[in-house]
Amino acid sequence: MPLDHYCVMGHPISHSRSPWIHTRFAELTGQALVYQARDIALDHFAHSVQSFVDEGGRGCNITVPFKFQAAALASHTSERALLAGACNVLTFQDGQVLADNTDGLGLVNDIERNLQLPLKARRVLLLGAGGAAAGVLGPLIQAQPSHITVANRTVSKASSLVARHQVLATLQNTELLALDLHALEGDFNVIINATASSLQGADVPVAASVLKPGALAYDMMYGAGAQAFLDWARQHGAEPRDGLGMLVEQAAEAFLIWRGVRPPAAQVLTELRQVLDQA
Repeated sequence: MPLDHYCVMGHPISHSRSPWIHTRFAELTGQALVYQARDIALDHFAHSVQSFVDEGGRGCNITVPFKFQAAALASHTSERALLAGACNVLTFQDGQVLADNTDGLGLVNDIERNLQLPLKARRVLLLGAGGAAAGVLGPLIQAQPSHITVANRTVSKASSLVARHQVLATLQNTELLALDLHALEGDFNVIINATASSLQGADVPVAASVLKPGALAYDMMYGAGAQAFLDWARQHGAEPRDGLGMLVEQAAEAFLIWRGVRPPAAQVLTELRQVLDQA
């Protein structure tokens, strides 16, 4: 029986855990597929996607720095990918390129399913207004928190992101606000770090006063890069969480799109943490 081929495209890509995750999903669900990582030259993304299609590829995950370019290749784009302006999942079907974004679903699923913390009626602070924040804001709103503040060093970027999501927020009865990082007031039940501070080894970009006692402090990064944020959260009485669960859950949503089967994401997350702890 021929194997269906999938991949993740990015640059750099050698660190990616996606091949391990999707291979394990396939083993646990009895799906016949091969999933590989492809390191793509910065100026060869569109060509590389077409080459993969020509080879018979069925779909691919997209990671930095190609999520915005991927959205531009699509024949059809999901509503959540349109809102985000970026995509992390491409599906190749009947000559069409279907684009979606599962990052936000991955984040919400990790918080609500794995941490068992409902977001409904909570006060949420989203740090950052770049591609990472744009990818998760829509699904965060659909989880119906009472309030979301999007805070960014350049407040105009936060305002633009908020404006794009305002109709959805109104429909979900979620108050949506854009602020400068240095103008934050009040405290929050959930803080999500979608800035590049963890990647750059920079200080946590907000004061601890934004944390409610026992708040969830979530960094969308995982591994060594997230450690400073997690330590900061722990030191100030918050519950720290890295983005490994989001990685596995967004992969599970992509697998569901491609194969029509939902893999056991919680089991795979537990196994992946064990693998990383032993590394």
